[in-house]
Amino acid sequence: MDVFLDRLDPDMCVVTAAADGKRAGCLVGFSSQCSLDPVRFVVWLSEVNRTFRVARAADVLAVHLLARDRRGTAEVFGGQTGDRVDKFQRVRWREGYGGAVVLEDAEAWFVGRVVERAVGGDHVGFVLDPVEWGGREASGGPLLRLSDASTIPPGHPVD
Repeated sequence: MDVFLDRLDPDMCVVTAAADGKRAGCLVGFSSQCSLDPVRFVVWLSEVNRTFRVARAADVLAVHLLARDRRGTAEVFGGQTGDRVDKFQRVRWREGYGGAVVLEDAEAWFVGRVVERAVGGDHVGFVLDPVEWGGREASGGPLLRLSDASTIPPGHPVD
């Protein structure tokens, strides 16, 4: 599959979750719109990270696109683990719909109600119904892609 997968360079996003008094967030490379009518979006979270554990109990998740110049934010959410550090002390954020954690420096974002979960190997897909969204008035430049984030060492083991 490497001949196929090595050619992909998807936009990265940061997914945040809040439930039971806990907050979590991680850098995600697996996400996509999955329905036109009604609009649905799916984000795939690794079962081994803290964000997945918090998201299991969350009613809503927030999904954020970052401009390439926000690599520092990507490093916080991709290169740190919430099991050891409070990532939200290192970024600007606010509370959104349903208690969602919305990152202030995102290029664009939305909050979605979790309407379905689907097991897909070592990740679980959270299908989201968008209920709140926003973004910057002026573009911060190209979006952060997988190739931009490939040198960020993961905050936790992959398996």
